[in-house]
Amino acid sequence: MKPHVICLMTTSVDGRAHHSRWRPKGAGAEWFERIHDELGGDAWLIGRVTGSEFAKGRPYPTTTSETFPRENWFARRDASAYGVVLDAHGKIGWGRSDIGGDPIVVVLTESVSDAHLAGLRGEGVSYIFAGKSEIDLALTLEILNRELGVKRLLLEGGGAANGAFLRAGLIDELNLILCPAVDGARGAPIVFDSGEAESDERAPVTAMTLESTRPLGGGVLLLRYLIQNDPQAVGK
Repeated sequence: MKPHVICLMTTSVDGRAHHSRWRPKGAGAEWFERIHDELGGDAWLIGRVTGSEFAKGRPYPTTTSETFPRENWFARRDASAYGVVLDAHGKIGWGRSDIGGDPIVVVLTESVSDAHLAGLRGEGVSYIFAGKSEIDLALTLEILNRELGVKRLLLEGGGAANGAFLRAGLIDELNLILCPAVDGARGAPIVFDSGEAESDERAPVTAMTLESTRPLGGGVLLLRYLIQNDPQAVGK
């Protein structure tokens, strides 16, 4: 069963998502955590690049005498919310087991080394496998629902992760915090992005309905869109 996926992002009026580049500085960026809490997800999910910003450790050792089955492993199953990070090839050394009190769950592929799995286990970082060499996002959602009871997931960037979920037809709702600021620079991070290989792929979105517009003060707006995807394309 697929959780309800809500993409939550803060953006300038020109669609850029890196707050430090905005002018005027700090315009509305403080609203993200407030809306995150209001939405009350069972889990939130970010990509590897964004996840690396939260890491406190060094890369794990490259060798180990241990071997591990490629099976999901959980240090905890009793949390009110989980921080899920896509890290297909096991690049992040965490140095922590939670982010803001939410236990980390790493999404891996079966190509990850035993040494990396030993590092994760040693730090009490849970992990799941969702593909042999590439992450299957639909399978990721299914596992989170089945194993951890996640029914409501907040997708929170970066642009590559958001774009991958969008192209897979897995986003049900977009909550966009629109701030009175501009970036204006070419190549700045955006809400939905892709690599060269996916640049010609189109999201299977068939309709977007503006459900509500909420002024947050200081010129900041919360735009809530419901997204309808082509059911034939979902998860592909």
